Parts: sequence; C-alpha cells; structure tokens
Amino acid sequence: MPILLVTGSSGLIGSEVVGYFCNLGWQVHGVDNNMRADFFGPSGDTRWNQRRLVAAHESFTHHELDIRDRKAVLECVDSIRPQMLVHTAAQPSHDLAASRPFDDFDVNAVGTVNLLEAVRRHASEAVFAHMSTNKVYGDRPNTIALKEEETRWAYDDPAFAKGIPESFPIDQSKHSLFGASKVAGDIMVQEYGRYFDIKSCCLRGGCLTGPNHSGVELHGFLSYLIKCNVEGKQYKVFGYKGKQVRDNIHSLDVARFIHAFWENPRCGEVYNIGGGNRNSCSILEAFDRIAALTGKKMDYEYVDKNREGDHICYISDLSKMHMDYPGWDISKSLDDIFEEIYEASRDHTHT
Repeated sequence: MPILLVTGSSGLIGSEVVGYFCNLGWQVHGVDNNMRADFFGPSGDTRWNQRRLVAAHESFTHHELDIRDRKAVLECVDSIRPQMLVHTAAQPSHDLAASRPFDDFDVNAVGTVNLLEAVRRHASEAVFAHMSTNKVYGDRPNTIALKEEETRWAYDDPAFAKGIPESFPIDQSKHSLFGASKVAGDIMVQEYGRYFDIKSCCLRGGCLTGPNHSGVELHGFLSYLIKCNVEGKQYKVFGYKGKQVRDNIHSLDVARFIHAFWENPRCGEVYNIGGGNRNSCSILEAFDRIAALTGKKMDYEYVDKNREGDHICYISDLSKMHMDYPGWDISKSLDDIFEEIYEASRDHTHT
C-alpha cells in the first residue's frame, strides 16, 4: 500500500487529495495546523474538514504540524517515508501578504524548502507535487491585448486563443508579495527536480474550487461569491467592471491530475492547471449563474479600484497537460461546480 503525505490536508485541494487517495487504498498522512483560521478568522477555519476526513477514512492520519518548523518537518518526513508528497499548504491571499510579509514568505517559500530538503534527505525517490499558482506570472497577463464583450473581457490576440501557456514570462511584472513568495517556492521545486533529480512538478493553479472550500473575501472567489448569494450577504466587486475572467477547475480534477503525474512522473516540470476556456466565467456571469440556481439576485457593491496585481482575464492553456498526460481531462463542468458549491453552501447554512 503506497504512502502519501499531504500538507494543508484540511484545505480545499489537500482534503480532496486525501479523500481521493484513501479511496484508492493508499495510506495517507495529513499535515495541517489550521493556519487558515489564523489568516482569515473563524470563516476560514478548516477544523470541520479535518474532522470529516478523520471520520470518513480509516487509512488517514492527521498530524498537527507547522511547515515553518524545520526540525518537525524533517522528523515527520523521516518517520513516514512517503512515496509521494503533495504540498498544498500556503498563505493564499494577496492582501494578507502585504500586512504579514514574514508569515507569508515563511509559509510559502521557507516551508516549501523545508519539505523539499526533507524529501531529498529521507525520501529521495518520492514524487513531489506542489500546488503553485498562476500569480507567479504577476500582472503580466494584463499586457495581453483584450476586447471588451457584454459580460466579460476576452483575449484579442490569437496567440492566446487557448489561454496562457507555461512559457509565459514570470519576470518584469508586479506580483504582490504573495505572488513573489509563491514564485520562490515554485522555482525551488523546479530546482530540486533538475539539480537533485527529485520527481517534482509545479501546478500553477487557476481558480481552484469545489464544495469543500472555506471561501472568504480575500481568497476563494467562487466559493465566497456563492456563499454570499445563499446567505444574502453583499459581495464586493473590485474594478474591471465586474468583467474579470477566471477559469475554474474542480478540486477532484486536480487530484486526478496528481494521480496521473504519480503514474508517470517527471523532474522539475511545470503545468498551468485550470478549467481552460470551457470552464471560464466572469464575475457578472457568475452572478447570473448562481441567481439561476437560488432564485436570488446578487446583492453587490462595485468598488472602482482593482486589487493590486489582479488579473483582468486569466485562462489556463491546458495543451501541455493534455500532451504529456493524454488520459487526463476536465471531468467536472462549470455547471457541476456551481451546483456542488451551491448545495454545500446551502447545507452549511442550514446546520
């Protein structure tokens, strides 16, 4: 029975990966210290997800551990000796990084190096899958020619008809401190792959989402938007006329790709992982989609200032993923995603 170690195991992607591999018969260890509640307050608390995983899966073991604790990380990896490590733990917010830069960098950059070095020393044959972010490209995607349509911004350059490829430059742009700390971790994962032959990949996520997301205003766009509609709360739109676009990928499809990478790993690889064109939507379009499900018009306030480093339009080009892993594709449509998050938000509201 293979052994998997997941960091950030109570979060959206982490918990999905835990459940997915437990169901395949793996022995799964999760590392989480509910730092999301420290970052975002009670609404970001993920203990409910931790309890759900412990109750649902006998083959899952939770470890209360902070990835900034180098000694504890080294000891943890040494004792478990996983065949694969999936690193999803992160400080995920632009805005929070600016107010807590040391915490942001220590979690996103230093924590990643702690894990990489632990794997190199104690589990050098292990596969290392790292959840990076499309924010490593900074605000450079905003330099792509755009056209304004009725409900969204769209690329007006045929070179980006399929979205943004992995060859897109990451320098000479404004990243936010969060984006910069994630760049540091991303590059280190690549370097441990190339320099030490660690089987590793960086998954540069678009809008990662699903029903187990503890979405908050500063992070978790779709989950938080749907929660606001269900609970009758006002949603704030920051600039770009509400026409900014994201491509949305269900957490299950991320877990499925990690499984595909495990079966055919590479060293120091990079993939833009998102929903692609067919799972893309703007904020205005998201308002209409959730209103159609709930029967409630979205209550929102427009703030005529975009967030620093925010993307106007971001769609992942999935061509490289399909080329390297032809057995993988998106299995959850945008309709599926909205319906699942809506049902989960409704259930939480009623409990």
